[in-house]
Amino acid sequence: MQQSLLKFDARFLAAILGFAFLSGTGVTIQAKPLVKIDGSSTVFPITEAVAEDFQIAKKGGVMVTAGISGTGGGFKKFCRDEIDIVNASRPILSAEKDQCRNAGVQYIELPIAFDALTVVVNPKNDWIQSMTIAELKKIWEPAAQEKILKWNQINPAWPDAKIKLFGAGADSGTFDYFTEAVVGKTKSSRGDYTASEDDNVLVQGVASDLHALGFFGFAYYIENNKKLKAVAINNGKDDILPSMLTVQNGSYQPLSRPLFIYVNAKSVDKPEVREFVMFYMQHARQLVEEVRYFPLKKEFYDLNIKHLDNKTLGTAFDSNANIGISVEELYKRERVQ
Repeated sequence: MQQSLLKFDARFLAAILGFAFLSGTGVTIQAKPLVKIDGSSTVFPITEAVAEDFQIAKKGGVMVTAGISGTGGGFKKFCRDEIDIVNASRPILSAEKDQCRNAGVQYIELPIAFDALTVVVNPKNDWIQSMTIAELKKIWEPAAQEKILKWNQINPAWPDAKIKLFGAGADSGTFDYFTEAVVGKTKSSRGDYTASEDDNVLVQGVASDLHALGFFGFAYYIENNKKLKAVAINNGKDDILPSMLTVQNGSYQPLSRPLFIYVNAKSVDKPEVREFVMFYMQHARQLVEEVRYFPLKKEFYDLNIKHLDNKTLGTAFDSNANIGISVEELYKRERVQ
């Protein structure tokens, strides 16, 4: 009786942990096929939605795990050959290319959506409707640290009150893109602000402080738009708010950006990874919209499938984040490792 109970408990535990039992002389368990993903918190909601639907479609036959260590943190694991896919809210950087090359990790770059990087303030903030890139630069550039501390230092009409800043952490692709778009140089930023790779931390920070200012991906703004107010970006002529229209017509610049997954070329030979990426491209348009990002045209997801089939290696980007690039231009570029 005790032996039977032990066998039952082992089987029950294996089922909970996602293991399949193999009968034999002893107790042997084997893990289900696993797809390992990490990286951007911005891309995470898309990949999470795809993973949930994929696991349902596979009736639990494949497990998908997705972490949130930021784009930079994800690439560190990816270039150590520890994960199959990295979620990325900006293109792979030159140093990351070198790390992957040195480790023998080849990759397939797949754009999956567009995002409107959104500047937000507390909804009770009644003095700001829009800001220029020059004003944002004055707040966020390295020279502002411990010097630009109050709103009226940016505009005399604004309050004599301390600015509380919230932004992406240094391992975040959002941080890389924002600093290049606003300050003019990747990773160039003041350091005296509340930083996190978890966008929900930033949402709560801005939502709870009248004098706060922050930035993160559009999906986190729209999901919390009753607790936040989006700041329009003034381009010298018009105040442009982030939206499907302003992203697609190119007017929300320079804070409109492509989002990616990078797939380890070796992992594509694993049936579970290949099936997952194919499922991703086939269902991306619907799921990207569901989580409030901006989908690509179907033709571009079809091109991604072609790149997957052909194992088209490398990136279409140079060492910079390539601010303002269109998807059409992206697919015309030759890819390099």
